Amino acid sequence: MPQVPFSELPDHGRLWVFPLSRTLEATEGEACLSVVDLFLERWAAHGMPLRSARALLDDQFLLIGVDVDAEAPSGCSIDALVNQLRAMGQKIDIAFIDHSSVWYRKNGEVRTATRGVFRELAKAGDVDSRTHVFDTSLTRVDQYRAGNLEREAAATWHGRAFFKNTLPA
Repeated sequence: MPQVPFSELPDHGRLWVFPLSRTLEATEGEACLSVVDLFLERWAAHGMPLRSARALLDDQFLLIGVDVDAEAPSGCSIDALVNQLRAMGQKIDIAFIDHSSVWYRKNGEVRTATRGVFRELAKAGDVDSRTHVFDTSLTRVDQYRAGNLEREAAATWHGRAFFKNTLPA
């Protein structure tokens, strides 16, 4: 099945959020999406095409969604996606598969830090429970549509991990 606009995916569709290790330049973003589009046009699970969509947010987060009603992705199809992103990332010196860092917004800019560095920023008061963080662990399209990708740390796992003593009871 051809790729569809992200808005056409059902709320219960499967979602992957791939945080990029750095912000893409405009030409890199266009090139990245062209490669992703080519991949999605032929993406299949057990020979069955996957009805899928993609979005690039803040030139920093690649979202891939699948309509699981049309065909559910298989382990092999997910591996193919991850391998495609790794190969593309090597060509432009960027990592798409890093869920160990924390992405947050400060002064309007998306930033990233290791969890250890983010913990130090929290201790120093440079970030707090009101700092907007990005939850790259979302797995359903409706979670993204509900605004759960970027929220105040207090409303996410980040709040429990980094700001336990400052969260409301």
